[in-house]
Amino acid sequence: MADAYQTRLWGGRFKEDEDAWMERFNGDNCATAWLIEPDVTGSLAHVEMQVKCGMLTLQEGQTLKEGLNSILADYKAGALPYTNEYEDVHTFVELNLIRRVGEVGKKLHTARSRNDQVNTDMKLFVRQTGRQVAGQLARFCVTLTETAQRNPWIMPGYTHLQRAQVVTMKHYLLAYQEMLDRDRRRIVNALSLLDQCPLGCGALAGTTHPIDRTYTAKQLGFSSACNNFLDGVSDRDYVIEMTGAYALLMMHLSRMAEELILWSSAEFGFITLDDRYTTGSSIMPQKKNADGAELVRGRTGHVYGNLITLLTMMKGLPLAYNKDMQEDKEAYYSSWEIVRDSLEGMERMVATMQPHPEAMAAAVKKGFLNATEVADYLVKKGMPFRDAHGLVGRMVLYCEEQGKAIEDLTDAELAEFSPLLEPDVRQAIDYNAILHMGNKQEML
Repeated sequence: MADAYQTRLWGGRFKEDEDAWMERFNGDNCATAWLIEPDVTGSLAHVEMQVKCGMLTLQEGQTLKEGLNSILADYKAGALPYTNEYEDVHTFVELNLIRRVGEVGKKLHTARSRNDQVNTDMKLFVRQTGRQVAGQLARFCVTLTETAQRNPWIMPGYTHLQRAQVVTMKHYLLAYQEMLDRDRRRIVNALSLLDQCPLGCGALAGTTHPIDRTYTAKQLGFSSACNNFLDGVSDRDYVIEMTGAYALLMMHLSRMAEELILWSSAEFGFITLDDRYTTGSSIMPQKKNADGAELVRGRTGHVYGNLITLLTMMKGLPLAYNKDMQEDKEAYYSSWEIVRDSLEGMERMVATMQPHPEAMAAAVKKGFLNATEVADYLVKKGMPFRDAHGLVGRMVLYCEEQGKAIEDLTDAELAEFSPLLEPDVRQAIDYNAILHMGNKQEML
C-alpha cells in the first residue's frame, strides 16, 4: 500500500487501497472547498492551544501557523488547487502542511479527530453565513420600510385572492417587513444555540492529552466548549435549525414573489417590475416575464428539500459520529446560496418596482371594498350586525345588477334598503375617510 501521507490521513491498518468506486463515493469531490478557510482557522486555534499546554514549542507553533497561513493564502490566490487527490479539506490542509514544513506538520493533529474538527469547521461556517443572512435581512427590512413610506396609495386587500377591504400599499409592504424581521430574529436565536465549540471532544471520548478546550473555544469566538463529548461530535441540530430558519424565510420570500408576479400582470397592473429583473419570450415579442420572482418562488422547494434531507439523515443515527453526517454540507451550502441570492434579488426588485396608484385605486372602486363599513355604519345606527350584514349583501347584489358602486347609489335607492341609510353614509364609506377611522389609521 502507498504511503498514507501521500493520499490520505489514515491507512496504517489496511492491506489494500480503496476501490475506485469507494474513493469516489466516499470523497466530497471538491464540493466542500468552502470549508478550507474554517478548517485553517480551527487549526490555527488548535496550534495556539497546543503551545499553551506544552504539546508544541513556541518555534514549532510558529512554524505550523506560518505554514497554515501560507496554505490558505496560496489556495485563495489560485496557486494551490484543491483537487480529487485529497479525500477532504482536512486532508488537503494537513498533507500540504507536512509537505511545506516537514515532520513538525505531523504534530498538528495531536489531541483532535476529524470528528470534532469537521463539526467545528461547520459551526464556524454556519455562524459566518448565518450572520451574513441576518445582516441581509436587516438591510432588506430597511428597504421595505423606505419603499413603504414612499407608497401610501390605497389598494385592495385580499382574502381567498378576492378583493376584501381597502388597505394601503405601505401597509402591505410592511406586512412583509414584519415577516422578514421575525426571520432575522429566528436566525439570531439559532446562532446563540450553536455557541459551543466541539474542538477537543476527540473522536467521541475526549483525549488523554492535557488540553484546554475552553481556551480553544475562546480563540474561535465561542462562549464555551461543548458540555458532552458524544454530543459535541454528533450534534447537527444547528445545521438543521438554521436550514429550518432558511426554509421559513424562503416561504416568506416566495409569498412576496407571488405578490410581485400577480401585481405586475396585465390583469392587476399595480406595478411594473424593473427590466433588469425580468426576461422576454423567444416567440412573443410583447412579453415581459417576472422571471426573477418566479425563480425565487421555484427555488424555495430546494430549501424545503434540503431541510427534509437533514432531518431524515439524522433521524435514526446512534451516537456518535456516522458517515451519513457528511451529507449535511451540501444540504446546508445549497440552502445558504439560495437564500443569499434570493434575498439580494428580491430586495432589488422591491426597491426598483414602479407602482401604479391609479390602477390600484380603480381596483378598489370595483370591488365593493367599503361593504363592511356600510354594515358598521348601520350598527352605529342601532342595527344588529347580523341584520346589517344581510342587508349590505343585498345591496351589493343590487349594485352588481345595476353596474354601480355602493357610494354611487342615490338617496332614494339607499332609503329603499333602510331608512337608517342617510346621505352622510357616503362620507362614512369614502375610501380615504375609512382609512382615518378607528384603528385603521395604523395603515397610513
